[in-house]
Amino acid sequence: MEKYWENAITFDEYMQVAKQRAENPAEGDHYKDYYELGLQRMERTLKTFKVNPEMLEKLKSKNFDGKVLIISEPWCGDASATVPAVSQFFAAAGIEVKIFLRDSDPSLIDQFLTNGTQSIPKIVLLNSDFSVKNVWGPRPEYGTQLLKKFKENEETYPREEFYNDLQVYYAKNRGADAIEEIINLI
Repeated sequence: MEKYWENAITFDEYMQVAKQRAENPAEGDHYKDYYELGLQRMERTLKTFKVNPEMLEKLKSKNFDGKVLIISEPWCGDASATVPAVSQFFAAAGIEVKIFLRDSDPSLIDQFLTNGTQSIPKIVLLNSDFSVKNVWGPRPEYGTQLLKKFKENEETYPREEFYNDLQVYYAKNRGADAIEEIINLI
């Protein structure tokens, strides 16, 4: 884990990667249409996110002295709604946060698959010795329930409706559920 941590970037660097990819996507990058949307969502989250003092106190009561390693990519819809809030919250708590770009080396995400897939974001809580304390992701429980409803019957809950409901939830929730669920894992 220490090697991955050393190769990870700060949240500000992550935002620069997102901006660069939105402005100049690589030739043949099949995510190019999603960079701009992801960037817009991340900027919206940053504008509306406020650190919840009660959640901050709950985290402080856990005496967590580790680090937060986020596995993500700027094109991901779940990540664009979650990563800015989680990064800002833990940074405000004085906990070091870094982001590892999933596609730069799949050997990290392959250790934290979701039902056999490389779903992101994944929040890896690391102890001070870089051992893994716990892992969260790729989305809050409410989002997981929406996905389950969609997968159970796409005819009664079409993809467009699922995506809309998920993004409305993310916009209103502003990362609060993700942060609370992550704190509960510490």
